[in-house]
Amino acid sequence: MNLVFRPIDLETHAELCVHFRRDAFACSFDDGAKRFALESGEHGQDYLKWLKTRITACPESCVHVFDGQEIIGQIETELRGQEKLGYVYLFYLIPSRRGQGISDQLHTYVMQLFQAVGVIRAQLSVSPTNKTAIAFYQRHGWQDLGSRPGHTDINLMELAIEAA
Repeated sequence: MNLVFRPIDLETHAELCVHFRRDAFACSFDDGAKRFALESGEHGQDYLKWLKTRITACPESCVHVFDGQEIIGQIETELRGQEKLGYVYLFYLIPSRRGQGISDQLHTYVMQLFQAVGVIRAQLSVSPTNKTAIAFYQRHGWQDLGSRPGHTDINLMELAIEAA
């Protein structure tokens, strides 16, 4: 499958971004709807402000994943080049595309992006109850560091990035 990764166009796809983020919370946490509203604003307004800042800083760090004309996924990362640290906020695929190996291409995109800017390690947070996500990350070499500092219900994972 030949996927295309394009910077998110918030003017056109803000509502879709909120939908994807809300679904990701629902998949990750028992209290996903409540948690989404607390962190993102009830209608996602705080999330959209945050996302606009990320896109402005580095457009290729927040992308939609296209299969032809259809948006099938979304990636959100932050490049902390001066610290040589990259952070993954979101790997997302629509439900009908999960379990088909497509997520490997999303992971490859992020690793290539991080390598291009000199990131030497990446981190992400994951719900310890999201066994599917944890298995995916571990399959790609991510190490579970245990509870994220200040959060007993979220684990921090880390991956060493090989130089390009």
